[in-house]
Amino acid sequence: MNIARDRDEAGRPRNARPRDAAGRPLPRGAEGVERVPDDLVLDADEGVTEAQRLLDEGLPFPAHDVLEAVWKSAPDSERELWRGLAQLAVGLVHAQRGNARGAAALLDRAAHRIGCWAAPAPAGLDIAGLQAHAEKLARRIERDGLGRLNERDLRPRLRG
Repeated sequence: MNIARDRDEAGRPRNARPRDAAGRPLPRGAEGVERVPDDLVLDADEGVTEAQRLLDEGLPFPAHDVLEAVWKSAPDSERELWRGLAQLAVGLVHAQRGNARGAAALLDRAAHRIGCWAAPAPAGLDIAGLQAHAEKLARRIERDGLGRLNERDLRPRLRG
């Protein structure tokens, strides 16, 4: 069985299959959510604005892709913060997919990375609020599971 893989111009594998709101691949030809381009380049302010829009629409998977794009282009001094923000979004994806253990683990990692930030926040990020949200959500998931989460729990405010 020879399955043709999607590849970019350099021959690197790509997955052009459509995806659902939680980032799971759908069959070819199915209607999926809009994908974030692999070569997306955004500055911090643009990235936070777009990630917030996606979170508000209940789309943490593409929000993660946006935050990851900012992380990749951020100055070295900011990369761990952006990595933490991307992990926050992945924690929300795990919660959306029903993976309580993965959600709590990623939210804990996010809270740690975000909490290590001591400089003024880029792009108006609410560092203390995001760290607290990730920590509280991880503890709630560990204590109560995912069944009691509501829309607001999965749509944190990135800016204060």
